[in-house]
Amino acid sequence: MKLSHIFTLCILALLGLASCEKVLDKTDLGSVNGNLIFKDSILARMNLDYIYDQNLPNWGGTWGTRPDLSDESFGESKFFEGTLVVNDVTDFGTALNATNNYGKIRVINMFINDVNSGPIAQATKNRLNAQALFFRAWRYFDLVRLYGGVPLVTKPLQAVGVEARDLAFLPRNTTTESYKQIVSDLDSAILFLPGKWGSSDWGRITKGAAAALKGRVLLFAASPQFNPSGDAAKWQAAYTANKQAYDLLVASGYGLHASFDQLWFQEVNNPEAVFLTGFNTSTGDQVRKNNGYDNSTRPSYTGTGGGSNQPSWEMVKAFPMKDGKKIGESTKYPYTDQLFYKNRDPRFDKTIAYNGANWPLNGNTSFKVWTYFVNNKTVEARASNTGFYTRKAINPTVGVSDVQFSGTDWIEIRFAEVLLNLAESACGINNLDEAYTQLKAIRKRAGIEAGSDGMYGLKANMSRDEMFEAILFERQIEFAFEGKRFWDLRRWKLIEKTLNGKRRTGVTINLNTTGVPADFATTRDNVDLDLAYSKYFTIVTKQLDTKYAIKWKPEYYFFAIPQSALDNNPKLIQNNTWGGGFDPLQ
Repeated sequence: MKLSHIFTLCILALLGLASCEKVLDKTDLGSVNGNLIFKDSILARMNLDYIYDQNLPNWGGTWGTRPDLSDESFGESKFFEGTLVVNDVTDFGTALNATNNYGKIRVINMFINDVNSGPIAQATKNRLNAQALFFRAWRYFDLVRLYGGVPLVTKPLQAVGVEARDLAFLPRNTTTESYKQIVSDLDSAILFLPGKWGSSDWGRITKGAAAALKGRVLLFAASPQFNPSGDAAKWQAAYTANKQAYDLLVASGYGLHASFDQLWFQEVNNPEAVFLTGFNTSTGDQVRKNNGYDNSTRPSYTGTGGGSNQPSWEMVKAFPMKDGKKIGESTKYPYTDQLFYKNRDPRFDKTIAYNGANWPLNGNTSFKVWTYFVNNKTVEARASNTGFYTRKAINPTVGVSDVQFSGTDWIEIRFAEVLLNLAESACGINNLDEAYTQLKAIRKRAGIEAGSDGMYGLKANMSRDEMFEAILFERQIEFAFEGKRFWDLRRWKLIEKTLNGKRRTGVTINLNTTGVPADFATTRDNVDLDLAYSKYFTIVTKQLDTKYAIKWKPEYYFFAIPQSALDNNPKLIQNNTWGGGFDPLQ
């Protein structure tokens, strides 16, 4: 992959370096002398790049593409077993550690303080601080969506002496105050950031990225998790923010990429990449920043790792048909489990790899993946547990020996999300025409048939509740395996309704013992797939959740503050759903 998104600075004799260093690939940028840095805008920017490196999300977002947190795939967890305890969600952080949320916030606050104290030109200060403020908002949003309101620290706290320690014992701010601070930081970022950077700075935070994050933040604030009463003012604030994000991004040339699957493989000037984390293909220790996702997701025999992120049967059946209608609703394209892959939403084949699917890998454009069993034994070197693989964002051109060094960038906020955030917040204020417009745009890009009514399979004249449901369904399909599903179900308080009491399933596809050509194993790549599924294969479903049926509990909509944090700060109060007196809805 190109490295044009990796910021490159040439620091010569001043730092004793002889050549350019890839700043975001370094790991100890915080060790540079601060007194020296904040007298020079280039060195200050180098220190800012350390903040980028600390805070940019990994592939799949904050919690990644975890298979134990949704119906997309399968994995056992305390969340779904219903056995979560106080100390299980430890993202709050208590130790003086640069890797936890408050450690990262401290680094950001120190940076802002030092920049403001230095002699750099004010316009440069504003732009540097705007990027840091974006990441402070990012960190606080990460905390608030987990726990509700948290202590707000906006200046570096002294960490020496009893008096300083006592001053550092801060109570939790309300959730409302926390959201207000996040929005304030993002408003400042929007004010001073450019709409677009030059190609050498591709990947830096833009005005549109800050606005898009603000739109996401206020959408959470308006959702039932934080807004059970349906306060109309919160929906209006979310709509205003998401409309601002849309307008700013469009004005700067952002929009939907022409291709749903190829959008992951364009870097500089990718119109869909609003907020991204850049990775590279380097094998060198000093500049190595490979994403890990590609290697861990593809089948093991096509790389050096592989086989995780395996789609559940529920996810496979969630995709609509080519006309945009859900399974059982389409009269044009009837569905059967035996031919589950046939006439589906075009995003299906670009997201799900199934038995017999053509899946170009390792430069082999005619490669087909086979997951069937013969006499209870898989034909794969290592079988998929669900019968399927995720193919989204898997680079087909990378060779087996290079898969572990894949450099495909992670796009945390795609322009498609901006459209769906706008649609959802528009629905919140009963502007259903706006919601229809954005849903149609997403479905048109996906390749769904417009139909004679031009509705792309959407029901006409939906009610507000029906539109909310349609938008969440579209998010499930569009963002499958992008780490969004869990947060959507949680903010809408739908996990009990959607998953509780259920067990996720997969399939075993067996080759029949009779009626199958003797040379099928050697001729299968040329066999008509419909014929093979109709005559040669039998599909058997199997339970993946063998230990328990899913039992998510209502108190998980706001996780408990870890006991270690409560012990460390006597002013912290536990959430009222976990035996404390703090109301996260205030």
